Amino acid sequence: MKNLRKRVGRFLLMFAMLFAGILLPQNTKAVWAADGSMTVHFLDVGQGLSVLVESEGQTLLYDGGPRSASSFVVSYLQERQISEIDYLISSHYDEDHVSGLIGCLNAFDVANVIGADYVHDSSLYDSFMDGVAAQGLTVQHPAVGTEYEFGSGKFTILSPQNISKESNANSVAIRLTNGENSFIFTGDADYNSEADMVSSGIDLSCDVLSVGHHGSATSTSWDFLQATVPEYAVISCGAGNMYGHPHEETMEKLSDMGIQVYRTDEQGTIVVSSDGNSLSWNMDPCNDYTSGDGKSPAGESETQGFAGEQYDDQGESNDTDSIEADSAQNSQEEMVWISATGSKYHSIPDCGNMNPDKAYQEPLSQAEAQGYEACKKCF
Repeated sequence: MKNLRKRVGRFLLMFAMLFAGILLPQNTKAVWAADGSMTVHFLDVGQGLSVLVESEGQTLLYDGGPRSASSFVVSYLQERQISEIDYLISSHYDEDHVSGLIGCLNAFDVANVIGADYVHDSSLYDSFMDGVAAQGLTVQHPAVGTEYEFGSGKFTILSPQNISKESNANSVAIRLTNGENSFIFTGDADYNSEADMVSSGIDLSCDVLSVGHHGSATSTSWDFLQATVPEYAVISCGAGNMYGHPHEETMEKLSDMGIQVYRTDEQGTIVVSSDGNSLSWNMDPCNDYTSGDGKSPAGESETQGFAGEQYDDQGESNDTDSIEADSAQNSQEEMVWISATGSKYHSIPDCGNMNPDKAYQEPLSQAEAQGYEACKKCF
């Protein structure tokens, strides 16, 4: 009966909007679309992820954080006077993403549930499915490319292309748009899933990227960053978490690309509003590129050379004999690749953990003397 009342209410609302649209001039409807507002809340749920989106009376909840944050998520929505969730999306069924959704299924009316089509062997998964069934619903498993209207905008399903044995790789990722503004949420999607998104042909450009897997090095590949080219990155992780999130490799990439960073572990709940043309935030970015274990990208001077050389104002050596001697010695040594920032040397210019556009070569002995260590991925 409850779901029937909701469906009748939506039908009447859609009929009223359609009737108004017929009577209004065409240019008036265009103004409505351009002026539509959307607010995205990156909730501080500790070591987990939960994103609340509101637009023109509709609500979307992407993940609900861990068990410890479930009551916080419910309270946050209640304080926003939310009584119904139009789209409840579970990126995947790991504890730090799905637990808070169970609380929301018990506390609010839900119209649509979207999730990945796999079975997770856990009691939390069973509780989530029981909560969905109690609402008289089933979990939808939309194909990549499926679009949904939402508030003044829409969202598109980006992944998963295939179902994997790895839970993280099954994450449902979405691209949310409002006019000229766009956001991407990827859950814990890994490099392989990101590669599938890039090859899908779907537009991945975005203003704001919710960084995958809490900033883990298993996500946020160079190819994905170059396809999304975000201006802002939001990292949801817990302060002092045991995983060292966000990882040094991820922060190096964000720093190299000049992407402005927000972090829930340092700034709490982060809120951004879109009017379809521009974004406004509730705080400035922290732009802290330090990893969760305290390491920060180490910038290297592009004019750095061997000890004893003399440089002119353009950073070029005036010691011709030294250059020739070094060249002869270097030709006998193994050459490695160094990134503009970071602490590792690499065997190839792009192993997924460095920016190939800023990479340069130098002898292995020099790299080691400067304190660089071998990249565990390509060595």
